[in-house]
Amino acid sequence: MKTETLQEFYQHKFNAVPDRLQQDLGHFNVFRLEDCIVNGTVTVKYSRRDFYKVSLVRGHNLYHYADKTTEMNGSALIFCNPQIPYAWESLSGESNGYFCIFKESFFTGVMRGNIHELPMMAPGGIPSYLLNKEQDKEVSQLFEKMLGEINGDYVLKYDLLRNYLTEIMHYALKMQPSEFVYQHTDAKTRITSVFNELLERQFPIESPGQRFVMRSANDFAKQLSVHVNHLNRAIRDTTGKTTSAHIAERLTSEAKALLKHTDWNISEISYALGFEEPAHFNNFFKKHTQLTPGAFRGV
Repeated sequence: MKTETLQEFYQHKFNAVPDRLQQDLGHFNVFRLEDCIVNGTVTVKYSRRDFYKVSLVRGHNLYHYADKTTEMNGSALIFCNPQIPYAWESLSGESNGYFCIFKESFFTGVMRGNIHELPMMAPGGIPSYLLNKEQDKEVSQLFEKMLGEINGDYVLKYDLLRNYLTEIMHYALKMQPSEFVYQHTDAKTRITSVFNELLERQFPIESPGQRFVMRSANDFAKQLSVHVNHLNRAIRDTTGKTTSAHIAERLTSEAKALLKHTDWNISEISYALGFEEPAHFNNFFKKHTQLTPGAFRGV
């Protein structure tokens, strides 16, 4: 299954890609849904994306998310993450609302922990929430604030945008999940969910003496009492990425947080993340960010 990139999203929706998109590691943008309908079509193709998406969608729609299908008639708040393929289709032919898109690094540099820890973003979590009229109004106001801020010249506007998005996430956490969810329980999905839980359980690293120890697919397979090939196949089929890629992405995310939010030296960070030599950490970090740890810390 092909993963849609940010570049492909912009090219498909607007026939243009924003300047500096490649350099904008923490990309964020917000839209009105009706402004992004291509050729009168209100159907989003089933696939993964390499970015997060939060939507407020109104109308009579079917929402497909991994192995779940949710029928929503009215307003719904929907959360999508890069690990899970999704799609939605209009049953009425008329839909409107809002959505915002962002990369994980939009949050990485400003908070400890990980966005994967949020229930609506975790594999096997609750991605959709039905809204009544009052709830629709309150969430709409937050999206309108984002739309009003995105094109402004306020120096700290992205801090405001991040706060509005965080408020929407907390709004959802207070709600009951959508009804009308048809579960198709899948062993691969369960394995992937437990793998992610085991991975996240090792973070955040809070002292130089703490160490990330489960670093390989074999380590996780032993903990889960499954063959490593079975684990790798389940995770690839469910998320489109290898087990090693998930581990590397999470290590990179934590490395960035430690470099920005602690005064530990590179050797201490290297050891805490499970590397035997700082040179190995330097090579790993540069491979995944195109910067050395020292250069990233100085940015």
